[in-house]
Parts: sequence; structure tokens; C-alpha cells
Amino acid sequence: MIARRTSLPCSFVTLVLLLSGCNLAPDYSRPASPLASTWSAQPQARFDPTSNIVTVQEQVPQPTASDVSLVTDIGWKVFFQDPRLQALIEIALTNNLDLRLAVQRVEQTRSQYGIAQSALWPQVQATMQGVRQGIPNDFRAPTAPSSVTNQYQATFNLTSFQIDLFGRLRNLSEAAYENYLSSAEAARNVQITLVAALAQQYYRVRLAELLDSLVKQTLTSREASYELVRMRFVAGVASELDLNQAKVLLDSAAADRAKYARDLAQANNALELLLGQTLPKDLPAGASLVTSSLLKEISAGQPLDLLTNRPDILAAEHTLRGLNANIGAARAAFFPTINLLAYFGYGSAAAGSVFLPEATAWNINPQMTIPIFNGAALSASLELAQANQLAALTQYQKTIRIAFQEVSDALAGEATYQAELEALAAQLQSAARTLELSNLRYTNGIDSYLQVQSAQINYYSTAQLALNTTFSAMVNRVRLFSALGGGLKP
Repeated sequence: MIARRTSLPCSFVTLVLLLSGCNLAPDYSRPASPLASTWSAQPQARFDPTSNIVTVQEQVPQPTASDVSLVTDIGWKVFFQDPRLQALIEIALTNNLDLRLAVQRVEQTRSQYGIAQSALWPQVQATMQGVRQGIPNDFRAPTAPSSVTNQYQATFNLTSFQIDLFGRLRNLSEAAYENYLSSAEAARNVQITLVAALAQQYYRVRLAELLDSLVKQTLTSREASYELVRMRFVAGVASELDLNQAKVLLDSAAADRAKYARDLAQANNALELLLGQTLPKDLPAGASLVTSSLLKEISAGQPLDLLTNRPDILAAEHTLRGLNANIGAARAAFFPTINLLAYFGYGSAAAGSVFLPEATAWNINPQMTIPIFNGAALSASLELAQANQLAALTQYQKTIRIAFQEVSDALAGEATYQAELEALAAQLQSAARTLELSNLRYTNGIDSYLQVQSAQINYYSTAQLALNTTFSAMVNRVRLFSALGGGLKP
């Protein structure tokens, strides 16, 4: 239908503009943090090599010296000082499927935000068409000059435009935007997790290599020891009990040899899964786990730093903000919606006169929809939005508490592992000397082989424990780095 040109009253336009500023979402403010202002007291352990005593005192971690960096100031290439590990991390950041999937999800949510944002704007289409039509003589009016007619049209159509009086579309757009930001932080968290997991798995491979090397040395030593006892048994100097005790130790080492070979293969398989490919042949040589300082010392900073440094906390907050906006959209659904349809264009029977002023045609078609009865669906939708927001608030607070615990656990490890390693080093030295003396006493006929057997078992188990504790100490520092939000920048 062609309508006459009219002007809308200024008061109506003003009212629309004022109502368009309405937003029924609750005012958002960051929830109070459940974090304390300082970290929990940790057991600070110290080993005294003169008395061989470990002393433990409770102490609150304090900001460290200026030469110790905060996680936010260093990248993973500075923290991980093993060139082989650095090369593996670079490969994983390119090939890992979990990280690739997280990035793809960011793109999905970004597109969803774009769709939600587009609903705020008018949908306009332009069309041009021409129709040439022949009319049978029996249908043609007697006054018509010809049986052939032409129609030419050019129009701009406002196909969809909802005047967002109560902020429903704006809140839906805001919710989509926060969901996009949450997915972006989730992808950053996946990267942090990947870097930490790859480092831990790399150290697990190195531990398996060291244990495999230890058991090879032990097996060689026990083979020589068994051969010595066997020769003494043949000569009538050693008893059959001594021979069987030596055989037990040899068989035990042989079983461990198979076990550690399996552990090494499985550790490499897990490492390749994180890499997203097989291990390259041209990797740099790995630094020694025993003699090198492979992980830079870092400071924990303050607990409140977690709110801005941890992507999982930021993701949980963005989710909370998005669900807060959903409440505004659910509230706005109770109010009328106004949709505006319109077109403006030109039409003529002659192509040359299509755009003349007298060929102008336009139409404005506002529509208002008022909810009257919907079976309480709108109320239920609002209650659902509010329940989701409360659940997100609980999840946000839980995420913060988990982060605090992860950092505190890692700080407890940092405060105690060094003393444990120093005590184990002293124990290993004593076990080695005991084994040496036991062998001498057995060879000279002073003690039975039982003393040698006990010394060999003690030395072997202590060496294993020292290697495993070294691995645990390194993994603990990696976990501290990750728990503080490290691993995002190279």
C-alpha cells in the first residue's frame, strides 16, 4: 500500500529515544573476593648437614628479593631454561589439538556475538526489477493502448527492525559478548594447561630415562655380585643361602629393567600426544636434570593478583556477567516489543522515468506485540536466568578458592622440597658408603651376604627416591608457575 508522506511527531521520537535507554539488567559489580590478603602459612623446612636434622617452622610467604621475577614479568622461555623443552613447547603450541579446538571455539562464540549484535541494527535490502507482460485481448481494457505492459521498480526495504525499548536485544548482545570473552579466556587457560602438562610430561620422560639408566647400572652390579657369590659357592666358601639371596637381588633388578623400559616408552607416547606429532629427530640436547637449574625461581606475588592473572577466573567472571545480562533480557520479555517494517522506492511503466519524483512510493508499518498469556513461560524464563546467575556466582567463587589452594599447595612444596632433597642426598651418600663397607666385610668373611643384600636394597631404593623427589620438586615449581597464570607469553 502506498501511503502519503507524513512526519512523525517530535514527542513520539523523543519518547522512543528515552525508552531505548532502558536496561532492566541488574547492576553488575565484581563479587567480593573470598581470598585473604596474604598466603597461608607454609612449613618452611631447613636441612642442617652437620647434625643431619630437618627443622620445620610455619611461616607466611613474603615478597621475595628483587632478582626473583613475578610470573607476569616473564615468559615460558625464561622460566623453562632447557632448550629441548623450549623446542617441544613451540611445537605443541602449533600442533596440539586441544588448543586448536579451544581457538576454534573462540571463533564460534565470536560469530555468535556478531549475530546477536546484528539484531540491534535495521535489516535493509535493495531490490531492482523489471516486468514486461503481455495481456490477452479478451482481458485488456478497451481503453488500453496496448496489450503489452511494462513495470520497473527500485526499492529499499526495511525488512526487520525491532526498537529495543527495554534493552532485551542489547542484553542478549551483551551476554553473547561476555560468552565470547569467556571462551577467549578459556583458550588462554588451555594454553597455560598445555604448557604445564607438556613440561611435566617432558620431565616424566627424563625421569624414566634416569630410572632406566639406574636399573641398568644396578643390574650390571648385581650380575657381577651374583657371579662372585656363585664362584664362592662353588669353592665352598659361600652358602646356598648367600647364592639365593644374590639371585633374588638379580631377579628383582631384571624385573625393574622391564618395568622402566615400559614406563619410558609410555612416557614418550604421552609426550607425543601432547605434541600432536611424533618426536622430531633434530631436537636440541636436553640439559641435565641433576646438575642444572632448569626452572627460574618466581615470586607468588599477592593472592588478589589471581583475579587478573588466572584466565579460568576471568572466564568465570565473564560467564557471570553474561548471565547477569540474560536476567535483563528475561525481564524485558514481559514488556511490549515494537517492530518496524518499511520500504521506500520508485516505480514506473517506463525505464527512463523510474527515478522521477512522481514515481516515488513508500510504506511504514509499525507493529506492536504485547504478551498477555503465555502459561507462565516468561516467569519461568526469568527464574531460570536468575538461578543460572546464582550458580555462576558460586562457580566463580569456587574457581577462586581452587586457584588459591593450587598456589598454596605449590608454595608448600617450594618451602620443603629443597630440604628433602638435601637430606636424601646425604642419605644416598651414606647408603653408598654402607654398600661399599658391606661388600668389603663380606669379601673378607666378616659378615654374611645378608648385610650386602640389605645394603644393596637400601642404596637402590634411596637412589630411586632421590630421582623421584627431584622430579616432584620440578613438577611442583611448574605447577606454581601455572597456578599463578604463567605460560601465556613466550
